Amino acid sequence: MNWLFKEEPTHYSFDDLVRDGKTSWSGVKNPLAQKHLRSVKKGDRVFYYHTGDEKAVVGIAKAASAAYPDPEDKSGKYVAVDLVPVAPLPRPVTLAEIKADPAFEDFPLVRISRLSVMPVTDAEWTRIEGLAQRRRS
Repeated sequence: MNWLFKEEPTHYSFDDLVRDGKTSWSGVKNPLAQKHLRSVKKGDRVFYYHTGDEKAVVGIAKAASAAYPDPEDKSGKYVAVDLVPVAPLPRPVTLAEIKADPAFEDFPLVRISRLSVMPVTDAEWTRIEGLAQRRRS
C-alpha cells in the first residue's frame, strides 16, 4: 500500500527524517487519519508532504513498522508508525501542480485538504513520481 503523510516542515521536515534516520509518526488525532494510520503495514511506501508555505510532496519514506499504540497517548485510543527515509524527490511536486492535473480529481490531498495521513493509489504514486522527474515550466 502507498500513503501520503503530511507535516509542517518547521515542525519536522524530510531533512530532519533523513538526519535522524527514523522517527515515530505519532500525535495524529483526526479519526480518519487514525483509521488510515492503523492500516499501515511494515514496508509500505510513504510520500512525505510539507504543509504550510511549501505545500509539496518532497520525499519518499517507508513504514518501518506496522501501527502500534502511540506512546504519547495516555488514553490508549491512538496509534503511531515508525518511518524511515528512502530518498528525496528529484524536485518537489507542489499542491498547485497536483490540483491542476485532472488525474488527481479524486485524490484525498485535493478533496480533504486537512487530512494528515491518506492512501495513495498506485496510479497516483506513479503520476507524482513522474511529475517529480519533469522540469518545472
